[in-house]
Amino acid sequence: MDLQAAPLRYRSAAGRWVLLATVLGSSLAFIDATVVNIALPAIGRDLGSDAAGLQWTINGYALSLASLILLGGSLGDRFGRRRVFLVGVTWFAVASLLCGLAPTVELLVAARVLQGVGGALLTPGALAILEASFAPEDRAKAIGAWSGLGGIGGALGPFLGGWLVEIGSWRYIFLINVPVAALVLWVAARHVPESRNPSAARSFDVLGLVTGAAGLGGLTYGFTAWPANGPGDPVVLLSLAVGVAGMVAFVVAERRSAYPMLPLEIFRSKAFSGANLVTFLVYAANGGVFFLVVVNLQVVAGFSPLVSGLAMLPVTALMLLLSARAGALGQRIGPRIPMTAGPFVCAAALAWLAMVDADASYWADVLPPVIVFGLGLSLLVAPLTATALGALDDAYAGIASGVNNAVARAAGLLSVAVLPLAAGLGAGSLTDPVTLAPVYRNTMLICAGLMAAGGVLAWFLVPDRLTAHTPVQSFCDPCGPPIQPAGRQQA
Repeated sequence: MDLQAAPLRYRSAAGRWVLLATVLGSSLAFIDATVVNIALPAIGRDLGSDAAGLQWTINGYALSLASLILLGGSLGDRFGRRRVFLVGVTWFAVASLLCGLAPTVELLVAARVLQGVGGALLTPGALAILEASFAPEDRAKAIGAWSGLGGIGGALGPFLGGWLVEIGSWRYIFLINVPVAALVLWVAARHVPESRNPSAARSFDVLGLVTGAAGLGGLTYGFTAWPANGPGDPVVLLSLAVGVAGMVAFVVAERRSAYPMLPLEIFRSKAFSGANLVTFLVYAANGGVFFLVVVNLQVVAGFSPLVSGLAMLPVTALMLLLSARAGALGQRIGPRIPMTAGPFVCAAALAWLAMVDADASYWADVLPPVIVFGLGLSLLVAPLTATALGALDDAYAGIASGVNNAVARAAGLLSVAVLPLAAGLGAGSLTDPVTLAPVYRNTMLICAGLMAAGGVLAWFLVPDRLTAHTPVQSFCDPCGPPIQPAGRQQA
């Protein structure tokens, strides 16, 4: 019997279980994107690796994750979002185990590439599950809570990684993923309802997969190699050329395909396209901020690495406290106002942060603009994410999440590669305080401009209210646990 599950409510016990599963699952991928940086010196000593091998432990993960994240969203819409999420978490856990046991840097890099594949399957699925599972009036709250709680995981990751490396071995930062993934699998299998796009074709768009992966992979590798090799390096130029050609071929293939992986008609939605343009500008600014503020505090202001690492922690705390409330506010008054005001608040904070120099005091010069920046992000992120997902029918929740994740990651990679050069770094060094000080100031002002541009776009492209869509009901998965009848699902 095909029992239908009622939409979940934010404050229900069932809703909390779904939120727990998606937050923990997403945190696996978010943390492993950054925590490995902490362990690179220990990995190099233990495995006798050179700098190139160590760099590929970072790049290999980013490359496979970015290349396949659209695939993860599309598979979820086709074959079931919970099912693909569970596959991704399992894949990620097995790859983490291989990372922790790797005897050579070559095998470690290979395992990290596999980790990225798992991350590409689970990351868009987490947001798509929230969009498809919660009642429309509670989705923005759930996404806001997911943003805030996920930020806690991202902030604690480097500290947890440093502690594990100090007390034991770099291998622990990978092995700890296994029990966390086991918990996610248990919670998701028992409490997350299954959903998919019932009209999606089961045949797969192979040409779209190949061209999309080539396009995203080429751009990712090109932007990743750009800072170290320079924009004129043949490898950088070839990678970017492959990326651009791949994306052009992808658009052509999707336009001609009877069953496209990415239906191009979704971009006819002004709200969806606008939300992703705002995402690109905002996350490009964020990439520059979170990359250079910590470096500037150490190199120019002379702060210790620990204090520098803690400097941006108030942003995470504010997002944890306020993101769900900002999501509810966007649900109540519409997304346009918070998506316009939030970037302008962030822009003011970044113009303030640009003044941090060699004589800076944390309490007087750094903390106040960091708090203002955290308030701006808290106001912005949940309505932005909710708009990117809610602008389309629920049937497209997976691919909408995949597109938004891909846009955010591309923006972050591009900003780290391009912003220092645009700010006047040239052939200078980020470890020289005389060189870094003007580069940092110019970068913060550029990032403030990007934020302000995002606010302007939001005002003109994001509607006061999103169009109401007919929800796609969850379906009874014959391979999953029984789903309660609708009347019993509510809190």
